Amino acid sequence: MSDALEHVHDLGAYVSASPSSFHAVREAVRRLSAAGFTELDERADWPAAPGRYVAVRDGAFIAWIVPEDAGPHTGFAVLGTHTDSPTFKLKPRPTTGRYGWLQAGVEVYGGPLLNSWLDRELQLAGRLVTLDGEERLVETGPLLRFPQLAIHLDRAVNEGLKLDKQQHMNPVWGLGDPSTADLLELLAARAGLDVGQLGGYDVVAADTQAPQVFGADGEFFASGRLDNLSSVHAGLTALIGAAEEKRTGAIAVLAAFDHEEVGSGSRSGAAGPFLEDVLQRIGAGLGAGDADRRRAMAASFCLSADAGHAVHPNYAERHDPANHPKLNGGPLLKINANQRYTTEAWGTAVWARLCAEAGVAYQEFVSHNQMPCGSTIGPLTATRLGIRTVDVGIPLLSMHSAREMAGVADPLALARVSRSFFLAEGF
Repeated sequence: MSDALEHVHDLGAYVSASPSSFHAVREAVRRLSAAGFTELDERADWPAAPGRYVAVRDGAFIAWIVPEDAGPHTGFAVLGTHTDSPTFKLKPRPTTGRYGWLQAGVEVYGGPLLNSWLDRELQLAGRLVTLDGEERLVETGPLLRFPQLAIHLDRAVNEGLKLDKQQHMNPVWGLGDPSTADLLELLAARAGLDVGQLGGYDVVAADTQAPQVFGADGEFFASGRLDNLSSVHAGLTALIGAAEEKRTGAIAVLAAFDHEEVGSGSRSGAAGPFLEDVLQRIGAGLGAGDADRRRAMAASFCLSADAGHAVHPNYAERHDPANHPKLNGGPLLKINANQRYTTEAWGTAVWARLCAEAGVAYQEFVSHNQMPCGSTIGPLTATRLGIRTVDVGIPLLSMHSAREMAGVADPLALARVSRSFFLAEGF
């Protein structure tokens, strides 16, 4: 377990450095740059030579390795993930409060388990953009809390807690008169700005509790934002690990999108043009015309890596009776007949081969027929680009909680399969 422990401790460090999608991108670029990747500006010309590159678009990044033998027909090995997680986003005019409390106006982002955010020390994190176009990242450290009502004032609370998103989900951050306080001034000061310089902001809440290994034999791992920074980190580890060996075969691509939790419909989301833009520019640098690009897409493959569900021992009836994925049982192959996941027979065979090459066991996940199935970036990527795609990811308990739970062994297993994928000669 020593390698797995080392990996999850590094995963914990990545999560701690990534309280927002923008921070996740900055930390990824820092790690990639240290491994010899060159950051490219979308507004500039890009080099055509083989090498290691990364491009950033808001809260998303795409990194890739062009091998020495790449040509106009070379396919892509794309590992798709997302950088965002369910949370609360700061509203306009966010300084609110009453009865001597200072509170923050926040909007629910995605589908968080609301009760899991109660009675936790939270921070605000994200990006500030000045009136002259400068972007700065900010994180406040412990600042906010959603205080729960005491049981003495709601004796029936254990019979069923119902939280109103507008009335009850207003965190406190201080004492005083909201007419004389300014949360934006605090944020600007933390970023070294005057509030008068502030033109716009994208700021979310994040739990500040450190990730933790626990369990009778240290077999479990608890952390915020494992959905889906576990997959981003696995992809980063795999791409950096494969970089020195990648001389031939498919062009290895790690695509980490934003806004998956709210439908991916943005310029930095999987439903937007970011991946297509990057792949076309890579192909153009290799001399690809339209027909060449179509041949390259037909020779390409995508692993859509997003966390999935382990069987819950207290709610086993909510799971398919024949498929019970377990923590530390290996990464999931996610299957849905209605194409909420893109997995089909051909992709299953590729996944099985990759796992065998990596020496990794895998598990299959399929939903109970009465339980609606979530979705991922997989169907979006397959539909937009026509790339054959399969959906995978590590199993979790407490998905969309402020603090999710994984097995210690599974993140490393996913990283090892991803490395085999990036080193593939073709599909």
